[in-house]
Amino acid sequence: MRRALALAQQGWGQTAPNPMVGAVVVRDGVVVGEGYHARYGEAHAEIVALKAAGDRARGATMYVTLEPCNHFGKTAPCTEAILEARVTRVVIAAADPTALAGGGARHLADYGVQVDFSIEEAAALELNAPFFFAATNPARPWVTLKLALSSDGKMNDPSGERRWISNELSRKEVHRLRANVDAIAVGLGTVRADDPELTARGAIRPRVLPMRVVFDKNADTPLTSTLVRSARETPTMVFAHHPPVPRLAALHNAGVDVFEAEDLPAALQALQGFGVQHLLVEGGARIAQEFLRQNLVDRLIIFQSPITLGTGALSPFDGLAADFRETLSRVPIVRRAEFGEDVMSVYALREA
Repeated sequence: MRRALALAQQGWGQTAPNPMVGAVVVRDGVVVGEGYHARYGEAHAEIVALKAAGDRARGATMYVTLEPCNHFGKTAPCTEAILEARVTRVVIAAADPTALAGGGARHLADYGVQVDFSIEEAAALELNAPFFFAATNPARPWVTLKLALSSDGKMNDPSGERRWISNELSRKEVHRLRANVDAIAVGLGTVRADDPELTARGAIRPRVLPMRVVFDKNADTPLTSTLVRSARETPTMVFAHHPPVPRLAALHNAGVDVFEAEDLPAALQALQGFGVQHLLVEGGARIAQEFLRQNLVDRLIIFQSPITLGTGALSPFDGLAADFRETLSRVPIVRRAEFGEDVMSVYALREA
């Protein structure tokens, strides 16, 4: 199953809105076939693994990270292919929570296949957390907040001399993360200070470009910003609270979609309605504070740099409960990695 999970990750950035899935076929203790869902609309992991196994799938066990689908969609039901191949046992990491594709395990069992669940379930849920969250939470997307912090917990250089807090290796990892989300969001302050592109420019090119989102109360996003100037090439949204009509018209004429939203929850519900399962929030400090204060963050990713910025710099934790840092020290860390001198920690603020 761990091999199946590793295979599933090879679909990073290519399978949305479907989950990443891996499968391994084992007969007499030997792997005879394996596969993963490489791209939305193409063959599912089970089909790829069964094709690799061929006749050796008869009497074999299949390990799969998600319950095999039981419906006709872009492809035929995986359950029928498993039955046709005469696989005798299927081991599943996590059940499919969707009404459309679920029920595969019961269908297999009805035809005499032994089905076992919950092997490496936690890892499977974490791998596709936005997919599982979307199935049961219609109010908003799964939210990941990414912060680059100095050694003293600050996230901007008040002198303006240092644009980047994290190093180049960390920034490459951020581009990898961007490739597997549906939208990337910042506040107006970050647009003005950094003029970001908010695109995935790493080694992995996403199948669908993530939407760019700006939370901007008065729709003051500069028309000269990179986001606005490239809005006709990459979908760009601004969420504002009763924006002035001239600003609405100017942004609309530049290709930006402007939506009114009373608050962050309303904006997030609108994004969910546009098919956004996973939103990556990249700052700045004030928008990070609001997401944390309103308990709207599911995964908090902190890239900790060894540099020090001093007392004049902003902290994303200012204005939060006094014991937030202490609380964070008790939150489970689901991934930790080093990128040069930077240390990345992924905090699970909510269970997958």
